[in-house]
Amino acid sequence: MSRIGKLPITIPAGVTVSVDNNVVTVKGSLGELKQTIDSGIELVIKDAQITVNRPDDERQSRARHGLYRALIANMVKGVSEGFSTEQEFVGVGYKAEINGQILDMALGYSHSFLFELPKEIQAECKNEKRGNSILIMKSIDKQLLGQVAAKIRSLRPPEPYKGKGIKFVNEELRRKAGKSAKS
Repeated sequence: MSRIGKLPITIPAGVTVSVDNNVVTVKGSLGELKQTIDSGIELVIKDAQITVNRPDDERQSRARHGLYRALIANMVKGVSEGFSTEQEFVGVGYKAEINGQILDMALGYSHSFLFELPKEIQAECKNEKRGNSILIMKSIDKQLLGQVAAKIRSLRPPEPYKGKGIKFVNEELRRKAGKSAKS
């Protein structure tokens, strides 16, 4: 039995979950999310809890059991609390600004990068004098938020010597020693 898949999902107050033709719909105070699930996976909604069951112990069923439980748990948490990420722009001249849903980034190249954020993501930038720019993104969809954050980071990942680049706040980077002096 999947350790993740067998855990029940608690439905908080103000959140409604419905299943119709293998489509799970979760509505909450922050919005609504939908997810198509495999026809073999069964959802049981009872006493403000969701239990995910699988039909057999085949390899594919076991793999999807934990996957769909995690996806539904993330949907429930997303519509009730939401998710957020913070990214820090480290380096001289590295900065970010938000204009509507357009993210304008200066990343040490001769040109700036313009990145259009999906409408499901709300973003804000903190630019402090003599400090690094911090980009804060919030969304109810954990998968979309992580994908956008990874795409932004891939434009200039942190390098191992000085640590310049785009990194997540509180991320521990593996740093390398530079050239050592000849003796």
